[in-house]
Amino acid sequence: MEKRMIELETKVSYQDHMIQELNDVVIRQQKQIDALEAEMKRTREHLKGNSGSGLARPEEESPPPHY
Repeated sequence: MEKRMIELETKVSYQDHMIQELNDVVIRQQKQIDALEAEMKRTREHLKGNSGSGLARPEEESPPPHY
């Protein structure tokens, strides 16, 4: 009976350790997700602020110098 109890305690201890490791991974991944979401937001805002392509419309362009 005591041997069985020791086995169970060992398994519970191992599971507690594994749960803590998994929790650490989840916390790290959530931080990465938060950082990526913030970067995506900055990128969207940057693109909205620079909505023009920087290229002139064809009718606004002057002909090339060789014409």
